[in-house]
Amino acid sequence: MSARPLIGLSTSQFAEPTARPHNGLSRRYAEAVERVGGLPLLLPVLPDRAAEYAGRVDAVLLSGGVDVHPRHFGQHPRRGLGEVDEERDAFETALYRAAREYGKPVLGICRGIQLINVLEGGTLHQHLPEVPQAWADHAQRGHAGTLGHEVTFTPGSLLAQTHAAWGCGERALVNSSHHQAVDRVAPALRATAHAPDGLVEGLEGDGVVGVQWHPELLFAAHPHALGTFTALMRLLD
Repeated sequence: MSARPLIGLSTSQFAEPTARPHNGLSRRYAEAVERVGGLPLLLPVLPDRAAEYAGRVDAVLLSGGVDVHPRHFGQHPRRGLGEVDEERDAFETALYRAAREYGKPVLGICRGIQLINVLEGGTLHQHLPEVPQAWADHAQRGHAGTLGHEVTFTPGSLLAQTHAAWGCGERALVNSSHHQAVDRVAPALRATAHAPDGLVEGLEGDGVVGVQWHPELLFAAHPHALGTFTALMRLLD
C-alpha cells in the first residue's frame, strides 16, 4: 500500500445538451479524503472496468447522487421516486461486489449507504414524505453546508469512535438532503446512527460503513464531519 492509500470515488453521470454523457463529482469529496490522509481517484461509470478499478484501489467511496432503482430491492417504482440511472446502478453494483470480494473497505455517503444496504439484502423507503414516522427534516431548505438535524451514535460503534476523535459526544449535528432512506436493514449490517425520528442514518458491517448525511459539504466549517472519512481510514488499518 502506498503512503497515501488510493481511494476510488464513484461519480455521477450527466448528459450535455448534445447528449454526450460525462462524469463528475463535487471536489469536496476529494478534499475530505485528502484531508484525512487518502489519495482520491475519480472513477468514471464504466461497468466493464469496475472489477479492475476495485483491484487497483485500496478502498472505495460510493458517493451521493440519484435514486437507486427500486427493482434492486424487489419493489415497483412508486409515486415520488426521483431520477434513476441504470448504468450507474450497474457500475456501482459491480464495483461494490468486486471491492468486497477483494476485501477492500467501502464507505457509502447518502445514495452510497442506500446502495450498500440494498446490495446486502436490505430495502429502502422510496419517498420519505409518504412515511408517517419520518417527521425530522431530511430535506433541509437551508444550504447543504449548514447543520440540520441531530444524529445519535450507537456507543462503541466505529462512527461513534471516529466522531468522538473530532470532539463529538454520542450525538452530532449533521446536514440532510435526501428523500430515500434505509428501511429494512440488511442482515450483514447494523444501524449505528439514528435521526431523532428513529430513521437510520449510519450503517456498519465487516469492512463497510455508511452515512446518510453529506459530510463532504460540512467539514470545512464543521471539522467533526471528518469523522465519517476517518472511519474509512480506520477500516484500512
